Amino acid sequence: MVNGSNPRPGIFAIRDVRSLISETTEEGHGLRKAVSATHLTAMGVGAIIGTGIFVVIGEGASVAGPAVILSFVLAAVACTFSALSYAELASSIPVSGSAYTYTYATLGEIVAWIIGWDLILEYGVSVAAIAVGWGGNLNAFLDAAFGVALPDAISKSPEDGGVLNLPAVFIVLAITLLLVRGVTESARVNLVMVGVKLTVLLFFIVVALFNFGTGNFHPFAPSGVDGVTSAAAIIFFAYIGFDAVSTGSEEARNPAKDLPLAIIGSLAICTVFYVLTAVGAIGIATPEQLAGSDAPLAAALDQGAGMSWAASILALGAVVAITSVVLVILYGQTRIFFAMCRDGLLPEKLATVNQRYGTPARLTIGLGVLIAILAALVPLSEIVKLVNIGTLFAFVLVNIGVIILRRTRPDMPRPYRVPWSPVLPILGVLFAVYLMSDLPLSTWIRFVVWLIIGLAIYFLYGYRHSRLRRAPAPGGEPR
Repeated sequence: MVNGSNPRPGIFAIRDVRSLISETTEEGHGLRKAVSATHLTAMGVGAIIGTGIFVVIGEGASVAGPAVILSFVLAAVACTFSALSYAELASSIPVSGSAYTYTYATLGEIVAWIIGWDLILEYGVSVAAIAVGWGGNLNAFLDAAFGVALPDAISKSPEDGGVLNLPAVFIVLAITLLLVRGVTESARVNLVMVGVKLTVLLFFIVVALFNFGTGNFHPFAPSGVDGVTSAAAIIFFAYIGFDAVSTGSEEARNPAKDLPLAIIGSLAICTVFYVLTAVGAIGIATPEQLAGSDAPLAAALDQGAGMSWAASILALGAVVAITSVVLVILYGQTRIFFAMCRDGLLPEKLATVNQRYGTPARLTIGLGVLIAILAALVPLSEIVKLVNIGTLFAFVLVNIGVIILRRTRPDMPRPYRVPWSPVLPILGVLFAVYLMSDLPLSTWIRFVVWLIIGLAIYFLYGYRHSRLRRAPAPGGEPR
């Protein structure tokens, strides 16, 4: 029985927060509490700092010029509204599933299924796309450092003229095995990789400081305020990833204190590094040099400062940085899938925790193999845009969830509360909707098609197998 479940049996039935939390202690279905605040913060930094800062700064500079520095600040402010809402819900409902679970407790089962189905796409495609990027950066490093590169046949997908993207398969399967081994081991490895990537960015900032010039800062904002806001919309996606912290809430040792600290702290750390990196890049290279390269930071060191050896170090840092993103995003994917299986909306047998490792091993291996196949063979250039719309959709629902729970459960313990609610959550909704409206029609069409497929699965399987549906109704009668 699902204790404390809402008496509404329909598709909008909600889960009571107390019942959600109590299920985390069930034998064979509860995850081990082994993650500290430091590990969680490192997960946030690991998920945020990846291809974004190493690539997107060039696109931003082409739109805003040197004022791309302000665009980084503006994008961080926009993300902060949603990060605060994630912090409140993650600390109040320390259960796996992130936005899926929060929506189940606020807007009902059908909406929870939609966002859960959406997150499966978002995280799965993210991991596959990032793994492909990892292979590309590995090849670039091997070429820059040793003058060798893997043949196209085994390093590119059929879409790009190859047969199989073997590096992408390798990194996905290697991370899968690490996640199966245990969340503590995974968190420790991620902590090391985050240290390496921050060191590499610090190295870039120091090198830029010793070669710094002010000539590239004039004119500072050639496209005015419009240029700054347009670049902020592009850069916004370099900050996505802090939501992955909330997927680990069930395994946090002290979720009430650690989760808000990790979510907000990781966003603050990344903002500082992003702004300093942007200042350093503009200080040694023109916006045109940054915009004209697929690897703008390496181009800044090579063309702007004339230090090709430093560019090789940066390429190695990019490989490590992207590895930690694969780790954290794949971890988040498994925990969201785990929560949906535990609720019966997907096969419940998959929500079994391995007694030796304390992780959902069977589920993790299955997802890892599927994503490896996706990364090796499937064209990703178009469907990767679905990641953006999926993430923003989750932001909208999480902000709305805070507002609803404040009204429906005003007495619920909240270790962390969003200040000035509902003003800040509403601003979070508006920013997310604004950015969604800027995405192309083709992305919206693919998103709707994916949701229609998901709704078909829900009504054919999830609705009938939901734990809420199988729970006895008040009075002992089956629903």
